[in-house]
Amino acid sequence: MVAVIAEPEELTVPRLHGLTAVADALEVRADLVGDPDPYLLRRYFKGPLVYGLRSSRHGGGSRAGPIERRTRLLRAAAHYDLVDLEAMDDLLPEMLARIPARQRRISWHSPEPGRPGPCVDDDPLEAARALWWRFVVMAATPAALYLIESSAACHGSASPQLLTGVKRADVTAFASGPAGTWTRVLAPWLGAPVVFGRVGAPGADGMPSIGQLLADYGLPALPPLRFLLGIAGSAPGRSLSPRLHNAALRHLRLPALYLPFQVDSLPRFWQWATGLGAPAALPLRGLTVTAPHKQNAVDVADVADREALRSGAANLLWYDGERWRAATTDPFAALSALDLAGVDPGGRSAAVIGCGGAGRAVASALRGAGGRVTLVNRGEVNGREASARLRLPYVPLSRFSPAGHTLLVHATPLVEQEPFPVADVEPDAVVMEMAYRDRPTALMSAVRARGLLGIDGWDILFAEVREQFRLLTGHPMPEELPLRSLCPGPHPPDVLALTSPAPQPARPSSGEAP
Repeated sequence: MVAVIAEPEELTVPRLHGLTAVADALEVRADLVGDPDPYLLRRYFKGPLVYGLRSSRHGGGSRAGPIERRTRLLRAAAHYDLVDLEAMDDLLPEMLARIPARQRRISWHSPEPGRPGPCVDDDPLEAARALWWRFVVMAATPAALYLIESSAACHGSASPQLLTGVKRADVTAFASGPAGTWTRVLAPWLGAPVVFGRVGAPGADGMPSIGQLLADYGLPALPPLRFLLGIAGSAPGRSLSPRLHNAALRHLRLPALYLPFQVDSLPRFWQWATGLGAPAALPLRGLTVTAPHKQNAVDVADVADREALRSGAANLLWYDGERWRAATTDPFAALSALDLAGVDPGGRSAAVIGCGGAGRAVASALRGAGGRVTLVNRGEVNGREASARLRLPYVPLSRFSPAGHTLLVHATPLVEQEPFPVADVEPDAVVMEMAYRDRPTALMSAVRARGLLGIDGWDILFAEVREQFRLLTGHPMPEELPLRSLCPGPHPPDVLALTSPAPQPARPSSGEAP
């Protein structure tokens, strides 16, 4: 694993000590952090050092002219184990004569959409051919490592195919941006010799953090892999599902990997992932699906369960060996959480705030359990459509009062403020929230301040993940797996939290940058 320093504040002694315990090499993005003293880097990090000066032409932050660029690269070659040379601009006779092959990492970064350069969008075979010829040209210059980063919006989805095709231990390839994160994570299983992780938070380029690679995907271990699972949504990088599902897969030694797929169009993604462009000949066998794709999940499946058809939304797709099935696990999670809290929805006056896929599914389940359900929604069009579909009464959020209801379910992702005045909630009411956050949401904080019974999104998450894992794999999630302790928060843990405290040197101070 290569830890990438991309922010100046990451150049501290404690971080470098922590990285020595988890990373095999350290890359300094000099275009983003400047040129730190390599002697101090070596003092506090014991592995190989990599120097990168990504130019703006290749999506980096350096605008150095040709003379300054060559000077900095040649100076770095005297102190770093590996120097990144951009193909084809840096492969000049002067540079190659002074930087030996064992010290070269030759890289190519695809232009983003809208920038000049080749872009293959819809044809996986043409995309794979384009990357192959790009590699052939690069490989004409000897190097220790070849790195190909293609735009996910162009031919980035062909990166896994390239790795399985070249079958070389000196090549890594992946796609850029959040839509390409899955290709970065998968690359080592396909033969790539390295995987890159940021020292700090995940970047806009789709690079996960070192903490995320360890906690969410179990790297650097590479257990056998025969099929893929994943989460498809507009922002899957914020989900804890990869961490929980992969922990269970490792515990049971199942040959699968659960990946995040950022998806703009589920039908288009579905056509690619289950067809000719299937990820590197590894079959996709199941997906959890988040907004705004839950309705499309019903459409792409061969068969859907009763609750998914009734609510018009599914959050799970899995292959049963013959056909693709769609289901919604929101009702199971909600009813399980209520049961665990000792709450019977039967006979209760329930209000479900939010008429998206989760809200519709939970409302239908509560009615089936004997509750008297009212739908509440901010947008009147969606509210009335849900009311007509489920044949339940609807009240606009602007006119809604929680008074008189003894079960309130908040099923929208908007958690920064109370969706209704908690002061008006009945003293014997139960409040449940479907979304989870690291800290208590505004609604849960207000509910608990009043001493009401609140069921938060963490309870929903754990019930949902267990049921989804069972359907996706055919195995129950191990009861001994400590889900809550795996999830200190929705964000990847800092590398310092994953390592033992290192002895602190007298100088520089622990907060000083080397």
